[in-house]
Amino acid sequence: MDHTQSYDLPDLNLLQSNQDKGFMVFRPMADIAVLGRSNIPETSLHLDLIKADGVKIIQRHSGGESVFISPKMCVISIKMPIKSNIKAQKYFEIANQPIQKCLLEMGVHSIHQKGISDLSINQKKILGSSIYRTSSAMFYHAILNLEEEVEKIAKYLKHPKREPDYRNGRSHNEFITSLLLEGYAINFDDFKGCLELEIQQTLNEF
Repeated sequence: MDHTQSYDLPDLNLLQSNQDKGFMVFRPMADIAVLGRSNIPETSLHLDLIKADGVKIIQRHSGGESVFISPKMCVISIKMPIKSNIKAQKYFEIANQPIQKCLLEMGVHSIHQKGISDLSINQKKILGSSIYRTSSAMFYHAILNLEEEVEKIAKYLKHPKREPDYRNGRSHNEFITSLLLEGYAINFDDFKGCLELEIQQTLNEF
C-alpha cells in the first residue's frame, strides 16, 4: 500500500498564492521523507525503516531526488517572478546568494555552489534545492542541514539515481554533512533574521 501523502509543508500556501514574490524560512515540525515529483517510494526510500519509525512520506511538486527533513534542518522557500531573460540555472544562483551571505556573516567560511544548485563545504553537501515553475513564478525551496546526523539521513534514503558530478558516487555518509559537524553551531533565530532581511532585499531588487 502506498502511504505517500500530498505535500503539506507550511510553504504550500506560498506556492499556491497568487503573489509572484514571497518567501518563508522555517524548521520542519517532524521527521519527513520528501519525494521528488518523479520519485517513487520503493526505489527512493528504505521503506521498511521508514514505516518502522513512523516517518511521514510526502511528495513535492518540484523535481530532483528525494530528501529527508527534520527539526534539525532549515527550509528556505523563495518565490520569484518569471523573467524571460533569466534561465532556470540563474534562479538557483539568485536564491542561493542571500543564504551564502548570511552563512558568511555567521562565521561559516568556504561555502561553494556545486553541481546544479547545491551548497557545499569541504566538498560535502550542506544544502540541496529544487525549483518548480508556476504560470507566473519560479518557486525555489532548499533544505539546509544545520545539525542533523548524517547517519539518520542515510538510514532512510537510498542512493539517488541521479547525482551531481562532485559527488563521485559517494554514499550519503561520505557526501552529506551538517554545519554542526563542520564545527559551526548556528543560532537558528539569528540566521533566520539575517535571511529574512537578505531575501527581502533580493526580492525588492528583482
